[in-house]
Amino acid sequence: MLKKFMKKNDGFSMTELMVALVIIGVLVLLALPRLMPVVNKAKATEAKLNLKQVYMLQKAFKFEYDRYSENLPEIGFEQEKLITEGGTARYLVEVESADVKSFSAKAVAVVDFDDDGNFNEWQVTQDGVIKETKPD
Repeated sequence: MLKKFMKKNDGFSMTELMVALVIIGVLVLLALPRLMPVVNKAKATEAKLNLKQVYMLQKAFKFEYDRYSENLPEIGFEQEKLITEGGTARYLVEVESADVKSFSAKAVAVVDFDDDGNFNEWQVTQDGVIKETKPD
């Protein structure tokens, strides 16, 4: 009876493990191009959130001072440290123009997400519509 429990268990050979790893690698390489648009879309969410915040701060500033501001710190927006400077932000937010009736702000990527030489850019105006002006 003791021999029944002590029988030899064979494991996987090195060749079998290597074949399994190669198959997994090929599957990952096939799936990666399909996942890149999802990754870029997630990164663009940062730009949209920042521009939404700028829009809300500009509206509040307009209610108080009857004009829009060209100065982001004046409205209370603080730019996070960019990834190129050791931070985590991938977009630089700037006010393009501002006057009594209108404003325009943009968020420009500081990283080329797909290495094609184009940098993603988003824009918001006084109407609150956030749109992509330069796709990556």
